[in-house]
Amino acid sequence: MSEFSQSRPTTPIVRRSHGLFGIDLASPRHANKLGYLLLAPAALLILAILVYPMLLAIDLSFHDVKFATLSFGADDYTLKNYQRLFSSPEFWNAIRTTCMLLLVVTSISLCVGMGTALLVNQQFRGRSFARMLIALPWAVPEVVAVVTWVWILDASFGVLNWLLLKVGLIGGQVSWFSSPGSAFSAVTMVMVWKGYPFISIMILAGLQSIPEEFYQAAKVDGANVFQRFFWITVPCLAPVLGVTLVLTVLWVFRDFSIIYVLTGGGPVGATETLAIMTYEEAFSFFRMGYASSIGVVTLLICAVISAFLVKKTSHAIY
Repeated sequence: MSEFSQSRPTTPIVRRSHGLFGIDLASPRHANKLGYLLLAPAALLILAILVYPMLLAIDLSFHDVKFATLSFGADDYTLKNYQRLFSSPEFWNAIRTTCMLLLVVTSISLCVGMGTALLVNQQFRGRSFARMLIALPWAVPEVVAVVTWVWILDASFGVLNWLLLKVGLIGGQVSWFSSPGSAFSAVTMVMVWKGYPFISIMILAGLQSIPEEFYQAAKVDGANVFQRFFWITVPCLAPVLGVTLVLTVLWVFRDFSIIYVLTGGGPVGATETLAIMTYEEAFSFFRMGYASSIGVVTLLICAVISAFLVKKTSHAIY
């Protein structure tokens, strides 16, 4: 017995590593901790570049500060900036201009984007090339595209005026940036041209995810094209449309370069949005506290609109 016990092989003892901070991350009991650990660098980066500046801007809005320095919070908190803001005609004009631009640009971009997405979703020769052309305006850098549009809309040698004169739609040169109505139309035109490709791509992705059996069953039941669109396409696209509308609304609210390069917010404030007003107050008049209050109000408006759109369009019917 003693010889047998001495010759029997012994099982080696495997010691498990305790991992980071004495925690065995390979254990199923600590699997969630590994996920949190991997997400920690991204979360810290978001806190550093998004959350902290946002909190700093909110704090700055409650101080009467001309230049933001490291000691800007030494004075007492005050509501002076918000009192001045809500009693300012320029602020309410910027609100009105932003809302008008939001409604016009979003509605037109949605209609054009839906139409182009439905078109390139069909089977035809050259469909890939057509999809590339649709996405081209979105791929062009914004400043480069706007500078090109400034030349196109020029009153003296612009291509658009020349084309309209050749067709006979106008009788003389149109100065697109001299009157409030024409300046607003020019800004709307450029923003729709720049924004509708994104909506087309999003809707096209949603269209390709709708099962073909839905349309085949509707055809068997005798539904025509419009009935299939309103009872199958639109309900199934509800989540995609919701996300697209939220991103488009945020883009219109925050867009600065298109308006600033085209009109600079003029003439007489006809195209001055909240983004333009925030920039002017901060970097032209150096009223950092007042500009921060405009930014905080803009953030609240965007949050309310986004929450409403997400709530209304977050679930598909089918």
